[in-house]
Amino acid sequence: MTDWRLFHGNGKQNEGVTEKLKQLKPPPWRQFIKKEDILETTSEINQRWEKVKELTREKDIQRGRNFRISSDDQNGTDVSKAVNDVINAVNAGIYLRRPLLVTGKPGSGKTSLAYAIAYELNLGSVLSWSITARSTLHEGLYRYDAIARLQDAQLTSTQLREKKKSEEQEIGKYITLGALGTAFLPSYLPRILLIDEIDKSDINLPNDLLNIFEEGEFVIPELVRRSQPGNENTFQVDTQDQDIKANIKNGRVQCHAFPIIIMTSNGERDFPPAFKRRCLRVRMPEPSEEALKTIVKAHFGEKSFEEAKSKIESLIRNFLEQRGNQSQERATDQLLNTIYLLTNGIDPLEKDEESLKEILFKSLTNSD
Repeated sequence: MTDWRLFHGNGKQNEGVTEKLKQLKPPPWRQFIKKEDILETTSEINQRWEKVKELTREKDIQRGRNFRISSDDQNGTDVSKAVNDVINAVNAGIYLRRPLLVTGKPGSGKTSLAYAIAYELNLGSVLSWSITARSTLHEGLYRYDAIARLQDAQLTSTQLREKKKSEEQEIGKYITLGALGTAFLPSYLPRILLIDEIDKSDINLPNDLLNIFEEGEFVIPELVRRSQPGNENTFQVDTQDQDIKANIKNGRVQCHAFPIIIMTSNGERDFPPAFKRRCLRVRMPEPSEEALKTIVKAHFGEKSFEEAKSKIESLIRNFLEQRGNQSQERATDQLLNTIYLLTNGIDPLEKDEESLKEILFKSLTNSD
């Protein structure tokens, strides 16, 4: 039987996945605009997509490549089931065109999951929206610089005559799409959108997201007001992607390929049933001993792991012993920091090594 999964969480790029994604049919109730109804030309979309792939930073590629969520657990089935749940949830979200709500302890890999998907599926740079208590839907969709437009409107009449474009066309330069708005631009492949720490948002934001998650489109009123009925009005705007512009027709943004949306939460609050109904929910597991070894090898390389194997395995066991205390949360990157410091040519005195481990392994719930 052919493996239905597109994402495997193994840090390897999936050959041929691009064409599979393009041909993947959505459920009848999750169909958005058809290819033939996309107002941007194929050339415009393809050019923008090539630029998006070029924007991917090396550190983001490394982050995706080094991500591991292995089901090869030798200590029982609980962790393996949790790992498979994450992999299956990601793939189900892609097939069903549904956002993922990923919960888990700090440092469990929730944020890195988005970069891993982008790397394995070769989907270019990740659009990231970090949520605070002041974040709003409008901020995620677009920003309109009314002050800059007012300043430009105060130019002399001579300067105004020298402009080659009309005011209706020029208004686009005062608009910049946010991460959410950029993710819903029409394309043949889905963008990866990371909505980080959504549990820190204002109580209204999850409900405000429901419409765009359901309809796959939004309007920019400032552009709609400038559109002439019966005409095809094109506005060029900036996007969240650096130096990449998009053409918007009649002030309406409509997606073709629904973005792959990863929303992370530390579990600090619950969400309304209507919001949860539109998401696939999954919890990131804490890595087992074998999974931690795999993660360490991915970050430091097989050779470095073997050269300091005894030391690394001792640190992993020590980390797991301390993590075993349910009231003392610890993150995987604390282990990586400790391994780097204590196996990178540094040979501290025994008392210093114990002090360093105490500092680097300090619980995230410790107020000191």
